[in-house]
Amino acid sequence: MHPILLLNITGPDHPGLTAELTAQLARHGVNVLDIGQAVIHDRLNLGMLLEVPETEDAAMRRALQQIGDQHGLHTEFTSIAADDYEHWVAAEGRPRFIATLLGRKLEAANIAHLAQVAAQHGLNIDGITRLSGRFSLRADEPRKRACVEFSLRGEVADEEALRRDLLAITRDDEVDVAFQRDDLYRRHRRLVVFDMDSTLIQCEVIDELARAAGTYEEVAAITEAAMRGEIPFDESFRRRLATLQGLEVSVLERIARELPITEGADRLITTLKRLGYKVGILSGGFTYFAEHLKQRWGLDYVSANELDIEDGRLTGRVKGEIVNGEKKAELLRRMAQAHGIDMRQTVAVGDGANDLPMLSIAGLGIAFHAKPVVRERARHAISTLGLDGILYLLGVRDREVPTA
Repeated sequence: MHPILLLNITGPDHPGLTAELTAQLARHGVNVLDIGQAVIHDRLNLGMLLEVPETEDAAMRRALQQIGDQHGLHTEFTSIAADDYEHWVAAEGRPRFIATLLGRKLEAANIAHLAQVAAQHGLNIDGITRLSGRFSLRADEPRKRACVEFSLRGEVADEEALRRDLLAITRDDEVDVAFQRDDLYRRHRRLVVFDMDSTLIQCEVIDELARAAGTYEEVAAITEAAMRGEIPFDESFRRRLATLQGLEVSVLERIARELPITEGADRLITTLKRLGYKVGILSGGFTYFAEHLKQRWGLDYVSANELDIEDGRLTGRVKGEIVNGEKKAELLRRMAQAHGIDMRQTVAVGDGANDLPMLSIAGLGIAFHAKPVVRERARHAISTLGLDGILYLLGVRDREVPTA
């Protein structure tokens, strides 16, 4: 076996530098066993693991040192023992994970806390990549995004304990952390479904209808009782809907025109459609409003509750079966099966307890700005950014998303 060297080069970057260095390695018959390069603020960090013919070792080092001196680079060589190299090769089969850290801004403490949790659970950080774009420190941008992705390797003895430790970071640091296995399915999601109320839109439509009908307080009281578990979801839904009897359809038209779209929804769904995803709405709300959003974004699928209307007014009843939590999960399975999509390639996004069934069966289930109980039970949560923060969990960089 030829000598193995770890070459590290740091300093000012300029075009053609990597070509010049590797061309010199080629002249000395060097094999490149591993390579990694990053440029941060025009500063080069280049590492290469090299297998060097013994007769070329000294000459190669002198040649690279000369190139480094010409360009103001620091060049460092470290000899690697053959046994250490083989141990490194043997680690190739260890499980890999992706941890995504995101928020409005990222402080050193946020990164330190995530790195500490990873180390406590026996995970090594193989790489860190920035997914978010650059933002100005002078401009006042309340909706700026910051995200870095950690590539981790190692065996996790207790994934539930790891998840609890990561959840603690999100509570204490005002950031979000997603933890996924780095496998084929993570990189090839194909179907995304959303809850509508308080997810795609920033309101609960039934509350807006109740305000128009003058029954908001009654509806709110029923909702609170349902949240306390005193009333089953289907019964509470029917009782709330009954308070809307006699409401004119023109009110629905006005509310549909004025739906407050959630931050990042347009950017997210436009990008998903460009990438070829199937996108749908599975909502415990109403088809009248879901169809409005379907037309806005060209969605593939909508399933929600159909309002019963007679003579231009609501009857206070629903047509057909109520779309509750169990129904959402069933519909998600049907959609995936109809399109020949593995469930591990699905994404579900919602905010309420009735979204938990579909979040639990999706390959990537995301609690979005959800209530604490939902956040704790869901495997992933976003509470700091808009809906387009989901793109980071799919591995999409800001620079890859068209601005128009």
